[in-house]
Amino acid sequence: MDMGFIAAVALAIVAITIVIKTAVVVPQQNAYIIENLGKYSRTLGAGFSILIPFLERVAYRHTLKEQAHDVEEQVCITSDNVQVGVDGVLYLQVMNAQRASYGIGDYLFAIAQLAQTTLRSEIGKIELDKTFEERSHINLRIVEELDQASNPWGVKVLRYEIRNINPPRDVLTAMEKQMRAEREKRATVLESEGERDAKINEAEGEKRRVIKESEASKLQQINEAQGEAAAILAVAEATAEGLKKVAEALNAEGGDKAMQLRVAEDYLERFGNLAKEGNTLIVPANLSDISSMISVATTVFKQTSEGAAPGS
Repeated sequence: MDMGFIAAVALAIVAITIVIKTAVVVPQQNAYIIENLGKYSRTLGAGFSILIPFLERVAYRHTLKEQAHDVEEQVCITSDNVQVGVDGVLYLQVMNAQRASYGIGDYLFAIAQLAQTTLRSEIGKIELDKTFEERSHINLRIVEELDQASNPWGVKVLRYEIRNINPPRDVLTAMEKQMRAEREKRATVLESEGERDAKINEAEGEKRRVIKESEASKLQQINEAQGEAAAILAVAEATAEGLKKVAEALNAEGGDKAMQLRVAEDYLERFGNLAKEGNTLIVPANLSDISSMISVATTVFKQTSEGAAPGS
């Protein structure tokens, strides 16, 4: 083979190799750090770029997407001296690729270690019973501390979530007994409150019943009194009207005769009834003088009528 052809092929291979080595395609949501002879040159965004052969190289590759990293379980001691195992998940995002490359050696390791130390500090401030209740507060405090520390590194901590809190087995057993006792206590309290409310309702119903009965009795007595008063008034009015009619009849022609006759009849009728009721009968001395008795009765009746007439 011709030496010139071989040399041309070799040069072509070298050129293709150089192009392959110097051509860079950056994917979307990624950033590449380019160094020129070991010194930071520029940051490449998404797209195609050509590097200067033998002078420039890709030193760091960073994804700009949000990343999730596990934080390994660690033993934390609560304020009441109980050891619990706690792990979590860390969410972060590279905001500045240059600072993430040169600000710290391994930002993922540094942030994970800082998350663990901050978690131990926060858990140590609260009691075991409150670790479950204060989970959101603990997450927020860790994010605040990590975000402040990672800002010079060009990384933003978005969220931290406690995944598991694992107390020792004996502590779990004690917590279960405590929760069972609390449930029984609440059940007893609710039952007693129900009985109390039932008794209160019964007493209130009895009270209302007594009040209703007393009000009904009161109304009944009022109605009876009003009825008796009305009856007495009606009798009085009827008596007055009767006396008025009798007086008018006496003043009419023949009234005296009629009255004398009526008195005599009534006298004889009552005297006869008196004789029927008993075996012993006392006869007045002037029984034969009926006319004198009628005269006396007439005089009394007239005086009564004249006394009642002015007020009628």
